[in-house]
Parts: sequence; C-alpha cells; structure tokens
Amino acid sequence: MRILVVDDQRLFADAVASTLREHQQASVHVVSTAAEALAHADDHHPDVVLMDIGLPDRSGLAVGKEIAERHADVRVIAVTGLDDSRLAREAIQAGFHGFLTKDARIQEFSSAIEAVLAGQVVMPRPLARRATSPAPDDEISLLVQQLTPRELEVLRLLARGKTSDELARELGIKRNTVRTHIQSIFAKLNVHSRLEAAAFAVRHGLADGPVLRRVG
Repeated sequence: MRILVVDDQRLFADAVASTLREHQQASVHVVSTAAEALAHADDHHPDVVLMDIGLPDRSGLAVGKEIAERHADVRVIAVTGLDDSRLAREAIQAGFHGFLTKDARIQEFSSAIEAVLAGQVVMPRPLARRATSPAPDDEISLLVQQLTPRELEVLRLLARGKTSDELARELGIKRNTVRTHIQSIFAKLNVHSRLEAAAFAVRHGLADGPVLRRVG
C-alpha cells in the first residue's frame, strides 16, 4: 500500500507516518506543500492521501479535490486541527473520502485508512451528526420522488461502493449511460460527489433493495 501524508507540521506528520508504516506495512511518503503533493500524486499514484487542510501554499481542500479529480481511485482524507462541521461538509462535497481531526489517536488514522479502502466515509461521530444534519422528511421525499427506478438502482449500487465499470456490468448498460445516470442523481439530490450520494442513500434508507437488470 502507498500512502501520502501532506502536512507542514513535521512532528505530527512523522508520527502518523511511523504508525502507518508499523500497522499497515505501508510505503509512506511525507510532503509539506500543495505543489509537492500534486507532483507526488501524479508520479507515484498513492492509494491513500492524508491531506492537511491548512497548507502553507494553497488550500488543502482545493488540492485534495484536484487529486481526487485527477485520480478517481485515490482515497483522500482531510486532516485538520479544527473541529468544524462546515469544513467537514465542504470536504465531502469536494470529493474527500473522510475527515479527521488532529486530536484523534494516532492509531485511528490506521483504522480510517482501512475504512475508506473498504468504501466507507470516515468522520468523527459528533462531527458527522452536525455535518450531515438531515433535511425534513417531506423535503427528502420530494428529492427521492424525482429519481427514476433506474437511477434508484444506480444510487443503491453507489452506496455499496461500486465503480462505474462494475455498475455497467451489474446493470447491463454502457459506461456512458452510467455516467448520465450519476450526473442526473447528483442534480436531483443536490449532491456533488459519489460519496455524498452514497451517504444520502444510507442516511435515508435507500441503500437496500433489489437491483434491476436489463433483460435481452
């Protein structure tokens, strides 16, 4: 496993890196700037990036979003000293796979990496409740009613962590059709990423149910 730690607080970054090397048997590289992070991600394609939001040369949110857009299979986790639900929401909307605060136990970073690699979204529970406060039931119902039966099936599979290729095979449709369905889901549910869509499905009980496959 390849892990990139992006943080200009060297003592913290080195402590996290040491723990990950021990517990994950991982190759861990540490950088301190946005420019180094982007270059390393492009050249070495890490499996997971731990991204400090407060970088010296650029917003870590913007850098993490750029890495996630360039490399769809890289898992990016925001790391910050701020217990801020607004930042957590922005990170998930930007395509991050998790949000951790620096006061977490060092071992929790190892657990978070295992969780995001398994397709989960990682966030401290109290922060998650504030960051994902549900809308009223009638508003949720109106949003869901906009989805077609096929879009509901795509949403359920997104909640199970399926990739676009897996979705296409599972449903017997073309990859471009999958992309069209996903874009429509984003627009109808007012979400900005697969993770947000999956979180919406789980939170509102839409993740379970049969998957309809095309016949013939």
